[in-house]
Amino acid sequence: VQLQAFGGGLVQAGGSLRLSCAGSGRTVSSYGMGWFRQAPGKEREFVAGMFWSGGATWYADSAKGRFTISRDNSKNTVYLQMNSMEPEDTAVYYCAVRRGRVSTKRADYDYWGQGTLVTVSS
Repeated sequence: VQLQAFGGGLVQAGGSLRLSCAGSGRTVSSYGMGWFRQAPGKEREFVAGMFWSGGATWYADSAKGRFTISRDNSKNTVYLQMNSMEPEDTAVYYCAVRRGRVSTKRADYDYWGQGTLVTVSS
């Protein structure tokens, strides 16, 4: 399984950004998918997740009401729409998949994308 995350960049506080995670290789439709982020000097943390094929979604408290995870099966891509962004959202964002259910634990994931940097200026 190969994952490619892209869409990061510089955005002002209050602005929006959409990240994409494109999957290839083995069929990932039955995989749980998570977006994580890692800020400088901090641990990598769960942001949002869903089954690659769709269905229920999960969000960290920091993302609820501001971020939305979605997917486009025809493009084998999962998105993270981020609105009302804050400087605290500055981090490298990663997508990851695991066999089975979505997990909020980094160690549970089997495959990772390369990360995309998001910087939110105040």
